[in-house]
Amino acid sequence: MFNYKLNKFTKIVIVVNNYFKHSSSIVSEKATIGDGSNIWHFSHIREGASIGKNVNIGQNVYIDKDVVIGDNCKIQNNVSIYKGVAIGQNVFVGPGVTFTNDLYPEIYGWNEEKIIPTFVKDGVSIGANSTIVCGVTLNENCLIGAGSVVTKDIKSNMIAFGNPAVEIKKNKS
Repeated sequence: MFNYKLNKFTKIVIVVNNYFKHSSSIVSEKATIGDGSNIWHFSHIREGASIGKNVNIGQNVYIDKDVVIGDNCKIQNNVSIYKGVAIGQNVFVGPGVTFTNDLYPEIYGWNEEKIIPTFVKDGVSIGANSTIVCGVTLNENCLIGAGSVVTKDIKSNMIAFGNPAVEIKKNKS
């Protein structure tokens, strides 16, 4: 069921079920979107994706098939989240963050068996333009500094940054 509303910033705003979707975004009918969530300009959510309640998805975000995002998350602009990624609750993903899902990507011979899962636990914050290489776990309440390349697990309540990201101190959380 669609409800159309006008607002001063866009010509048409679409409210689908109990979430907001900008008219320029593409959301698969086979995706699940939680109540109170917002999907902004030019974003694409694929089939099988599961988005929790009260999630804010910025503009130009790509969420691949079967990705899971928990409640109360904020996914900033220009983020790419590929199949194999599971994000917990109350997670912040800064602008331009990319999650990978294949350690050795190549054009020939690719199949979904090469996907390596990545886990982002509750309360994690990921700074702008970071890359999260597949196969890692970002444990509860860790913070990843802007521009980092995460290649290994980060412990709970730690701050990590750099290329490769290194744990530097305990987070205040």
